[in-house]
Amino acid sequence: MTHNLSTVDVAIVGAGAAGLNAALVLGRARRSVAVIDSGAPRNRFAAHMNGFVSRDGAAPGDLLAIGRAEVVGYGAQFVDGFVASMTGDADHGFALVLADGGVVRARRVLVATGLTDVLPPLEGLATRWGRDVVHCPYCDGYEVRDQPIGVLASSPMDAHKALLLSQWSSDIVLFLHETALASIAADQQARLAKAGVVIQTGVVAGIVVEDFDMHGVFVGGALTGVRLANGLVNARSSLFISPRMMPQDALLRAAGAAIADTPVGSFVVADAMGATSVPGLYGAGNCVDPMAQVINAASQGAKAGAMINGDLVMADTA
Repeated sequence: MTHNLSTVDVAIVGAGAAGLNAALVLGRARRSVAVIDSGAPRNRFAAHMNGFVSRDGAAPGDLLAIGRAEVVGYGAQFVDGFVASMTGDADHGFALVLADGGVVRARRVLVATGLTDVLPPLEGLATRWGRDVVHCPYCDGYEVRDQPIGVLASSPMDAHKALLLSQWSSDIVLFLHETALASIAADQQARLAKAGVVIQTGVVAGIVVEDFDMHGVFVGGALTGVRLANGLVNARSSLFISPRMMPQDALLRAAGAAIADTPVGSFVVADAMGATSVPGLYGAGNCVDPMAQVINAASQGAKAGAMINGDLVMADTA
């Protein structure tokens, strides 16, 4: 189905926590809003969402469904689709062309399209991603407390992740995989030793998934170990990894938004209120901030929504 909407005040690309909270703020500010979404949120692989007050432990899809209903109540329109390209500027308005040929026109644009997690090419990881193969200690550490936890070292930064996880369990193994021990600073190695983290050398070949856990309890498929290339299996019940984070920021980059290098890659620069270097173009959530958890992304969307409304007020009274 194609869409050719009359010009709205704001087009929001992405209906995750950032996009929905921006739409909520803008709707309450009596702005006309179109939310365009392709239906593939980053956390769709996770069964639960943690660390979000009042929604701790909720299914990610439930949060989005509640958010959509709230936003619709303030008059926002939802457009299912993928934005293929964008033209225009803050003075003359933006035109967002959808993959099906439809066009959404807006005075301001907020991009909240998140990022894609590219997993290491190891056997079994993709099937357990978001379950017992995870990446964030603060999102999933409590759920695996006091259990045997593994950390896959994709870079020296993962030594710090292993150190953090020692707060949740006394049984942590850092699998060096293809990371050289010498790349981990001596003081960091000393901290790991003091925290009781075991460093396992050798290349990791994949994970072991079984129907019964290490205690013989039927679990219907769960990670039970990490298998090394030499055949050794280290019994673990979860594995923390650091996927390569690929921001879905093609619209921002094509518009000429400034970018900057971060420890996890190149990202578009957005200020504390979501403004990019391109007038009228904003970003919020993981497409501009790889470290934003769901609650952080929602906050960024709220701030961007308020900033965009103020921007339009100033434009209307110039």
